Amino acid sequence: MKHDADFAAAAQPTYDATAEELRQFIERYETLEAEKKDIADQQKEVMAEAKGRGYDVKVLRMIIALRKRDPDDIAEEEAVLDLYKTALGMT
Repeated sequence: MKHDADFAAAAQPTYDATAEELRQFIERYETLEAEKKDIADQQKEVMAEAKGRGYDVKVLRMIIALRKRDPDDIAEEEAVLDLYKTALGMT
């Protein structure tokens, strides 16, 4: 029994350090979550402002998505789309 008490006493500082480290990870994550929400709110405000100025928000989002992609991938996708549209008589 004494051995168990000695082990528990020796492990306590490690547990305290681990608990503090765990708390720090959680708090950092929660801070990032709050920042992410703030950024998302700001993005919504930008789109609302653009819409208020007469821009098509759906098209703006498409352009933003395209700008993130590789130009070669876009060109290939557009070529296939054109091919399919031609095959269906849509051009």
